[in-house]
Amino acid sequence: MKPSVWVQMDGWVRHIVPTGVTLFLLFLTAIPTHIPGLAGITPMLPMMGVYYWAIYRPDLLPAWAAFLIGLLHDIIAGTPFGVNALVMVLVQGVSASQRKFFLGKSFMVAWWAFSLLAAGASALSWLMTSILSGRVIDPGPAFFQYFLTLGLFPLLTRVLARTQMAFLKEA
Repeated sequence: MKPSVWVQMDGWVRHIVPTGVTLFLLFLTAIPTHIPGLAGITPMLPMMGVYYWAIYRPDLLPAWAAFLIGLLHDIIAGTPFGVNALVMVLVQGVSASQRKFFLGKSFMVAWWAFSLLAAGASALSWLMTSILSGRVIDPGPAFFQYFLTLGLFPLLTRVLARTQMAFLKEA
């Protein structure tokens, strides 16, 4: 017997949860805070989402979705076109390729690996932005952004894990 339209829609909606949540994280970083200097140091929330879903549900956030999220991030943040797209694809690819290593490991291992990956992503983003803008960008905000991202990683991972348990337990 063929599933009803409502069952099919439920399955479809559940499958877009990772992309939707990651897009929500991207839009969350774009909210103006009116705090001087904070625009350059917003945490890399979309990258955390891409990292998480690439490990725990890579089938639901493929590389093309990470690329599109990165392009949208470039548009919203005003960074040179393609910088965040490349970074997101690399984060997704590296994370998904190491998925077997991460599964069953403690949170501290995932956090440690994220700290290494985020450091590389921050450095690459800073380097590409400097090259494409034709001048050396001050690395100070990139360092602060990196450490802010690392500090928020446990909280966001908990939220993403709860989201996965709530919406994707049957998907």
